[in-house]
Amino acid sequence: MKEHHIRVARTARYHVLGDPAHAAAIWIVLHGYGQLARYFLNKFDGVAPDMAFVAPEGLSRFYLDEGHQRVGATWMTREDREMEIMDQREYLDTLADALKAGNPGASINVLGFSQGVATACRWSLTGRTRIRRLILWAGSIPPEPGPNVLGQRWTDIRMDIVLGSSDPYQGEKELQATMARLDMAGIQYDLHRFTGGHTLEPVLLGRLVR
Repeated sequence: MKEHHIRVARTARYHVLGDPAHAAAIWIVLHGYGQLARYFLNKFDGVAPDMAFVAPEGLSRFYLDEGHQRVGATWMTREDREMEIMDQREYLDTLADALKAGNPGASINVLGFSQGVATACRWSLTGRTRIRRLILWAGSIPPEPGPNVLGQRWTDIRMDIVLGSSDPYQGEKELQATMARLDMAGIQYDLHRFTGGHTLEPVLLGRLVR
């Protein structure tokens, strides 16, 4: 048996709050594992009326329950991971190009939540889109980039790390590991903690994106 790959056209879905063509800044927000973009984007409603929030949806959807009533999406799995990483990078770069074409002066900013953190990291490190701000909320940097790569690609990015005090999926061990990698690469960042679990805390969210 020999494995092969073929490139095919694929229709991706994204949802928008605000007007990207006239926004002061554009935020591309990446959902977590098992979420759908439209529900994730509800968290940003009313946060910053002068900005646009764009939530692309992971390319792989699946049923969350045995009754096949609830659907979620994921950015990737470990199966055929290199091709999945390449596809998500091309997807997000294409989306950013379309947004910038309608508003060349707007900055592109990225927030990744949970599984979306790894996606945001990989895209910002290997994609062609220039990202001004990067918020890593309740997730970890993927294992593959070393300190040299982080130092080269993240030098000019303003970065924020966010974690809840009772997050069941990301704890102090993961936080310290992330901070150690950033420190080793010489990356400047701001750390934000809040009382809560694996969620977007609205007050802190509004303060960070504004």
